Amino acid sequence: MVPGSAPDPERSRRNVGMTLYALGVLLGGALFALVFLLPPLFSRDPFALYANMVTAAALAFPAVVMYMTVPRLLDRYDPEPAWALAMVFVWGAVAACGVSGVINTLVAGVAGEAASAVLSAPLVEEFMKGLAVAGMFYFWRREFDGVVDGIIYATFVALGFAAVENVVYYARAAKAGDTQLTSLFILRGIVTPWAHPLFTSMTGIGFGISREATRESVRWAAPLLGYAAAVFLHFVWNGSSVFSTAVNVPIVLILLPLWFLFVAAFLAMVVALVRRRGEIIRTHLRDELLLGTITREEFELTGSAFGLLRAGQGPGGEIRQQIIRAVARLALSKWHADRALRGQRRTISFDFILPLRDEIRALRARLQASVPPRYPPQPYGPPYPPQPPYPPQYPPQGPRW
Repeated sequence: MVPGSAPDPERSRRNVGMTLYALGVLLGGALFALVFLLPPLFSRDPFALYANMVTAAALAFPAVVMYMTVPRLLDRYDPEPAWALAMVFVWGAVAACGVSGVINTLVAGVAGEAASAVLSAPLVEEFMKGLAVAGMFYFWRREFDGVVDGIIYATFVALGFAAVENVVYYARAAKAGDTQLTSLFILRGIVTPWAHPLFTSMTGIGFGISREATRESVRWAAPLLGYAAAVFLHFVWNGSSVFSTAVNVPIVLILLPLWFLFVAAFLAMVVALVRRRGEIIRTHLRDELLLGTITREEFELTGSAFGLLRAGQGPGGEIRQQIIRAVARLALSKWHADRALRGQRRTISFDFILPLRDEIRALRARLQASVPPRYPPQPYGPPYPPQPPYPPQYPPQGPRW
């Protein structure tokens, strides 16, 4: 939307969401420090324990930064803003880890490690990670369009959670020796790095279905069913690990086949959803092309999975990318408005359609003013080299008699 074109109807809602977010991160950070960061100070060798944490962080965070590129590649049509992805990542790394760590530790002390892994961890961890997806769904609705966005946010919050959780596990393994640390890094950091993103994506899918649904019952039931699916997958995964330890079977023999089954089904679903989103964008831009709101080139770039990357090449690439993002947002706003009309509901997406059209025109004018034309005009003068005088049309007549 063009700045200052209209009052923001979601400003107060976002302010409430930001306040709750800050409180959650502060609480989670305090609990994480209480359970994991402060106890080494009272140990016999605090320097060695903190050195193990530094080593663990050096192993966990570079890997997770590399893993972040995968969900970004899946969300090429209308990438989520970096600030939104950073918010959910920090929530997973700080708030979700802190609260879950305290609860899981208490359950382990009362009921044992197996109960903590099989019961507490799936319920509590998926709930805390799901809160980030729910927050984006409710407080920042304009950045949450459907199922694909739900998967992206769920993946980033889960990557933040997994990164910090790996730091804790790696630090404990480093205390036991380099061999155990190497084995755990191969298992958690290389073989199964997508466990948490896979689980939490079920919650993201549930909220995405709710965002797209027109029936009220589906809108309420989908997030609950998504959370239940996330808890179930997490329970199966942790339960398999506990079972392999109980029967003295190598954990890899049980987890690897289960892992490949989960990932194959998940990737097939994500590819289908991403292709569906591209078709949705193209469908809701065809009339804009006929009306002249967008050009043929903008239509082709917005409907292409790599169009945003292609738009950024050459002079004026940044403005072209802004145009493609605005065009994609226009298509998705029309999609939401169309669903709201069919479901006889009110949606804020109606209020974005006209301002987005104005923004596209303003950006195109900026592009034309800032980028020289591909074929500059010729200097003043005749457009062609001078030609010899044409012969007379008729031969001169002789003397009249």
